[in-house]
Amino acid sequence: MKEIIIAPSMLSANFAELGKGLSEIVDSGADWVHLDIMDGQFVPNLTFGPAVVKDLRQLSNKFFDVHLMVNTPERIAPEFAEAGANAITFHYEASVHSHRLIQEIKGMGIKAGISIVPSTPALILQELLPFVDLVLVMTVNPGFGGQKLLPECLGKVRFLAEEREKRSLDFLISVDGGVNSQNSQGIIAAGADVLVSGSSFFTASDKASFVKGLRG
Repeated sequence: MKEIIIAPSMLSANFAELGKGLSEIVDSGADWVHLDIMDGQFVPNLTFGPAVVKDLRQLSNKFFDVHLMVNTPERIAPEFAEAGANAITFHYEASVHSHRLIQEIKGMGIKAGISIVPSTPALILQELLPFVDLVLVMTVNPGFGGQKLLPECLGKVRFLAEEREKRSLDFLISVDGGVNSQNSQGIIAAGADVLVSGSSFFTASDKASFVKGLRG
């Protein structure tokens, strides 16, 4: 059985107590900390910037999975790398020169990922797949937590898993949006390696049991 990476999203933490939210992720036995960066332009919401990531980095050595949901991600990616990101994922829809940005992120000594929103076909990523460490499939329209997973998006996960095997590639497939213990096994069966969960994680009374339930 492949190892499933669980990455709770700080988007659903109490922003007045982000340190506590980070501790809850660490104590739950989850693997990564997913940090959604929103600019109020690419998506209709605002979250936080590199200063917050830098402060959180002082509290934990967990893998920081930074997801840039912003326009012109190339302008701020270096700041998040300096703040302590272990991986930076940006949106295909937000950057014209995706290949260049992937190279730049890797040049910072961290992992590079690319993400697509529900309306973008996975087929459009074919030329980039050999160069990325991670592909993040959004299974909700990004901007807000607590949405239900769009099941039709799992077809993209299956496509990416098939391409990976056919072309002998080794990128991870991450799924973000509406992930919970009721649908996690179907997501894993489709080919996902990383499960991002926000509101379901932070509303769980027993977060360690919730993480185990996601893994199956």
